[in-house]
Amino acid sequence: MTDMTEFQKKMAAKLPHVELRFNEPMAKHTSFRIGGPAEVMAFPKNAAELSALMDFSPVILGAGTNVLAPDEGLPGLVVCLKDCLDGMEQLDEHTIRVYAGVTMTRAAVFAANLGLSGLEFAHGIPGTVGGGVYMNAGAYGGEICQVCKSVDVMDEKGNITTFSKEEMGFSYRHSVLEEQFGIVISAVFTLEKKSTGEIRERMKELMAKRSASQPLDKPSAGSAFKRPVGGYAAALIDQAGLKGYQVGDAAISTKHAGFAVNLGNATAADVKNLLSQVSDIVFENAGIRLEPEVRIW
Repeated sequence: MTDMTEFQKKMAAKLPHVELRFNEPMAKHTSFRIGGPAEVMAFPKNAAELSALMDFSPVILGAGTNVLAPDEGLPGLVVCLKDCLDGMEQLDEHTIRVYAGVTMTRAAVFAANLGLSGLEFAHGIPGTVGGGVYMNAGAYGGEICQVCKSVDVMDEKGNITTFSKEEMGFSYRHSVLEEQFGIVISAVFTLEKKSTGEIRERMKELMAKRSASQPLDKPSAGSAFKRPVGGYAAALIDQAGLKGYQVGDAAISTKHAGFAVNLGNATAADVKNLLSQVSDIVFENAGIRLEPEVRIW
């Protein structure tokens, strides 16, 4: 066993009750299955434990479904919130509160079981509610901003403030939390009453669309590029003849041109080079510059 770093020793001494893992491979916690070791990865069980971690300037990871982690790993602290900040509750006839570590799919099923409609689009999105709120996740015409009423956010000092929908500054794949530090603790969603059967039928329909069109059998981070003004990324990539285009073991999916996939042993460098080359070729072909939707750490 390698010797502990000074940072690891300090964290172990100050936070004996928080689950810590040293030199934890980030590939185990990202949907790309890519990423070297985090010097320390913490798994807080609640907001109090999370608050205690703020002194160590953490990087925040949800389910890792929209992240490309570096091959060389990361120094310092990575906090993993998936399944840690857990819980869902109905507040009144139309609203539910969902904690950040809950997956989008679980939140959609919870709402459906209550006969509440509005989160059907989220069924099948593999990320957490925290990550979904942070980036205003969406699919099939639905977005978090359409149903989000308020968000509880923790700042760098561990204090929690409630942000209204307006204060969250939602826009396409964006919230104000990208400009200022803040960790989503929970979100309140306002939904519409509908029959559970109708909601489940819509969710089933959307899942069938996903299965038919997306490469769910290969590691990826969902849509590789943001939707550009004046077109759709997948269509532009397809028109450029780039389905199956490969750099190392990273490739544009042959099933859906909007997805970059790991064919087995792709590195972060492979994926970055792939995204860069595809963006350049599409620009040369169509005059439109594609920007990554994947968060490149």
